[in-house]
Amino acid sequence: MAHRSTRSGSQRRPRERGPAMPEDDSYHAGSRQLQDQFDTRRLADRLYEVRAHAIFSDRDRAFLERSAMFFLATADAAGRPDCSYKGGLPGFVRVVDDRTLAFPDYDGNGMFRSLGNLRVNPHVGLLFIDFEQPGRLRVNGTATVHDDPLLAELPGAQLIVRVRAERIFPNCPRYIHKMAFVERSVYAPRPDYAPPEPEWKSREDVRDAVPARRTTRDRTNEAI
Repeated sequence: MAHRSTRSGSQRRPRERGPAMPEDDSYHAGSRQLQDQFDTRRLADRLYEVRAHAIFSDRDRAFLERSAMFFLATADAAGRPDCSYKGGLPGFVRVVDDRTLAFPDYDGNGMFRSLGNLRVNPHVGLLFIDFEQPGRLRVNGTATVHDDPLLAELPGAQLIVRVRAERIFPNCPRYIHKMAFVERSVYAPRPDYAPPEPEWKSREDVRDAVPARRTTRDRTNEAI
């Protein structure tokens, strides 16, 4: 594949990517109907051929491990979807091998909508976005929830989610609004730090139902 020249005359490096994905599972009938309606089938196939992969590249790893947030899409056993924001300090998402990433489950509202879905339907979609240097990366795969050795390395973690990648692909960033980082959340767990309790947990209508806070050490001891 020939390199395209930039306006300055320099050459761009070819995009690093893993092995190509099999063609037989790339699109379903609904996608194909719309691709044919808008004459994008050839483009869709080409993008899948040259962008989609199943092995994390060095570029993917760097993007994921500098991310401070992502969106997690899950579905229940009946296929009803849910989407959740997951945030932490950069490094809270780990690429643990060339096909697997892991992230911590932190204290939340106790509903366990996302992790509950994973217990009955392991299929997930993760969307990572860089708003400062616009870019995005999707990871689709299957997830499992663990009492895991990583609990000891990720302060504030209640459980660890491991995602086995089946499809990794970057998306065009043209509609990403460029935004500047302002401040880290005071609630984001980190070493040698006790985050404050959120204000809503002390409200009269819920405070009698709030459980005692459980530490990472508590979770690790229970796993042992």
